[in-house]
Amino acid sequence: MDMSGSCEIVVVDFWANGFGMRVRIALEEKGIMYKYEEENLENPQRSQLVLDMNPVRKSVPILIDEGKPVCDSLAILEYIDERWKDGFPSLLPEDPYERAVARFWAQYVDNKIFDTQAKFLKSKGETKEDVKKELIGQLKLLDDALGEKLYFGGDKFGYLDVAFIPFSSMFSGYESHGSFKLEEECPKLSAWVKRCLAREGVSRVLPDFHQIYEIHKKWYGVE
Repeated sequence: MDMSGSCEIVVVDFWANGFGMRVRIALEEKGIMYKYEEENLENPQRSQLVLDMNPVRKSVPILIDEGKPVCDSLAILEYIDERWKDGFPSLLPEDPYERAVARFWAQYVDNKIFDTQAKFLKSKGETKEDVKKELIGQLKLLDDALGEKLYFGGDKFGYLDVAFIPFSSMFSGYESHGSFKLEEECPKLSAWVKRCLAREGVSRVLPDFHQIYEIHKKWYGVE
């Protein structure tokens, strides 16, 4: 495998950013060596590197390949898959329909799960219970989509697995915050998380679950 000896691959991210975890997991799974640049998102002022590489959104993650920036985590995943294609494990399925399905669910994670997570962590009282039901319902849809497969891509760890597994770092936080057991609500999803965590490319990237919940509590004002 190409370990990027001829060019430096840089990932600019913050350790607790689930969207950026996707990028690092994808590179780990492909066997691509990269340099990690930490961007402290707790500081409201963005670094000059971020301002130069992503002047439109001024956000991370950013993949820098030979000095050229690629932004937006899902776009970066597709770039990685196309950039390191021949001789490397693929992330997106070969079948056009399966690719479309994987992209659909990845967008669902970003547009539904992420937003509901934020509402859940901010909510209290009866509203909290309502949002908890909404979040569990959304996770159950993914549980059903996974079905009896080992991974969302079938027998092979792929695009949707990479896109969704960073969110699992907050699953224990969901349980603590909402007083429920994900294994009871979404048993297939819980088993999938364990399979993914057994992969070195995943376990090397995902942070400590307690630490990730603590920083989210700080962000969202959870008492």
